[in-house]
Amino acid sequence: MSSENSQGEGGAEGAPPEQLAFIRESVRKATTPRAKPRTWRGAALAGELPVARVLVDKGVLHLDRYFDYAVPEELDADAQPGVRVRVRFGAGRHRVREGRREGGGLIDGFLVERRAESDYSGPLAALAQVVSPEPVLSEELLGLARAVADRYAGSLADVLQLAVPPRSARAEQRPSPAPLPPPPAPEAGSWARYENGVAFLEALASGGAPRAVWNALPGPAWSAELARAVAAALAAGRGALVVVPDGRTASRVDAELTALLGEGRHALLTADAGPEKRYREWLAVRRGSVRAVVGTRAAMFAPVRDLGLVAIWDDGDDSHSEQHAPQPHARDVLLLRAAQDKCAFLLGGWSCTVEAAQLVESGWARPLVAVREQVRAAAPLVRTVGDQDLARDEAARAARLPSLAWQVVRDGLRQGPVLVQVPRRGYVPRMACAQCRAPARCRHCAGPLEARDAGALRCGWCGREEGSWHCPECGSFRLRAQVVGARRTAEELGRAFPAVPVRTSGREHVLDTVPGAPALVVSTPGAEPVAEGGYAAALLLDGWAMLGRPDLRAGEDALRRWIAASALVRPQGDGGTVVVVAEPTLRPVQALVRWDPVGHAVRELAERAELGFPPVSRMAAVSGPPEAVAEFLAMVELPPQAEVLGPVPLPVTPVAAGRSRRAGAPPAGEHWVRGLVRVPPGRGSALAAALKAAQAARMARGSGPPVWVRIDPPDIG
Repeated sequence: MSSENSQGEGGAEGAPPEQLAFIRESVRKATTPRAKPRTWRGAALAGELPVARVLVDKGVLHLDRYFDYAVPEELDADAQPGVRVRVRFGAGRHRVREGRREGGGLIDGFLVERRAESDYSGPLAALAQVVSPEPVLSEELLGLARAVADRYAGSLADVLQLAVPPRSARAEQRPSPAPLPPPPAPEAGSWARYENGVAFLEALASGGAPRAVWNALPGPAWSAELARAVAAALAAGRGALVVVPDGRTASRVDAELTALLGEGRHALLTADAGPEKRYREWLAVRRGSVRAVVGTRAAMFAPVRDLGLVAIWDDGDDSHSEQHAPQPHARDVLLLRAAQDKCAFLLGGWSCTVEAAQLVESGWARPLVAVREQVRAAAPLVRTVGDQDLARDEAARAARLPSLAWQVVRDGLRQGPVLVQVPRRGYVPRMACAQCRAPARCRHCAGPLEARDAGALRCGWCGREEGSWHCPECGSFRLRAQVVGARRTAEELGRAFPAVPVRTSGREHVLDTVPGAPALVVSTPGAEPVAEGGYAAALLLDGWAMLGRPDLRAGEDALRRWIAASALVRPQGDGGTVVVVAEPTLRPVQALVRWDPVGHAVRELAERAELGFPPVSRMAAVSGPPEAVAEFLAMVELPPQAEVLGPVPLPVTPVAAGRSRRAGAPPAGEHWVRGLVRVPPGRGSALAAALKAAQAARMARGSGPPVWVRIDPPDIG
């Protein structure tokens, strides 16, 4: 801009001194501030309800309460319950000028309530700013967040960070469409294959609140059945919420809902949509324009109006467990919503978790299962290869796959694609002695030796290379792959079947679908793509690697992953065959052969009841440095009948570049311990309250290093 233009526009820089003095004097004498002042000093307060109760976004337990602020008159219209505000927090008690507290840093928060008087007798600070007049926090959502915070011994602010997405001003400015009238009640369709399936849909369509645990039949019909359940809830004039593990699964349900109901009746809430689009969809739900929601984990808090159905698919998937504090599980949040809103509840999956079996065992939910004839007609043939079979198989000693697996692959490729599930990604993640099968360990730190991308041996913990390894047990110098990764398996299969295309699906690149033409599809668990027309066969390799994990849920999780892959295979009548490389006598393998995940879950539940393990009992994990954990356990006032197990040392996290740290995991190289606190049924709320009070007192004192508390940890060893 030229100097002539600047002077011609009469800017402040070109104004004479007399004019600047006049402007300053006018601002000084103004009775009402015209800009956003720092403290609203001297500003008049709202005539009615001049006190705002605010939840500040601090996220620390000893500040997990509401704070009162004065409402300036200029903010009266916008400062309504549920809006985002900014306040000054941390001002000293004696920093008061003209009857108003001053100082402190600006912090975000939510306006929860307008009141006529404050419980605080001293002077109040004023609201600094109403960020947006859009009400995003309803009473129902606030009540749900408080219930989740109390159950998981967390703070309300942390839960609301998970429940309310970040603001997008451009999304708020766009109006939401008008709500559509309720659709007609759907036909039963494939729900008729299940006992009480038609009755469940009719109860939803009539406005009832049935509660069911649904063991879905193998095949692709589950997404259409879930869509019909949502349509039945909408037909009754109520809302519906469906939570699924990942974006690929959400897209399948989204496509079925669109085909059944058309556009504009549901919202898709996933991280893949991007912040602005996701917030726009969330606002449409909050404003009542959309009555149905399908989404991943964060959608468990979606503010659906007049909720009539909450549903979760595959509740055993790790993706349903939130990694941010207070780490709630989507299944438990939906259980709270079903009780709070008195709505229907549907827990579905091809497999069955112990928690789902407990819901049925307690009588809280009814089972939705098919008769055995329907199961046999829909499931593939399952064959096993155990250690004795491998020992007698000359091909298995020298090659990657046993003879039965080669035969199944060869026959399956004549009919269509073949799925190969490998429990590890990469090339050769773990090595072992070729003679005695002892794991190959690093001489310096005893960490596992790995051979990535066919390169030199390297320790997975300390990163040192190993050039002259020999087995300390038998003295052998030969190594074999203990668990061969997906890329190495694809490489070997490609050499064995050179005329067949080989596709891989895993962490780096996950395929959604594959054509129905003959091909080998090598996938890690959970990343299996859907084949057009179903797979002709499937191989489940290295079953012992999943069954041998030192975890309470190892058998349950292995069966869930096997069934999820086998459900993509064609029925036995169409030639579908599954080969699992695992010991046939083990309970999860037998449950897969009989296709009886419900029976496996019921037996697991009975054993855990005898041993006092979750979910029959409630349990909390307390982890941190040894001195801090000992101090915390000594100061907490545990409820009667509480039992403390441990503390015991946790595995030291290796110092490796690029490896992210999970929430609550020890920092790399530090020695932490973990103690487990167990209480009998009915005492879980008292345990969470005691742990929360002790953690708040410890934070208020600021004593020592942090201690992590997690209620109902999924991995207790």
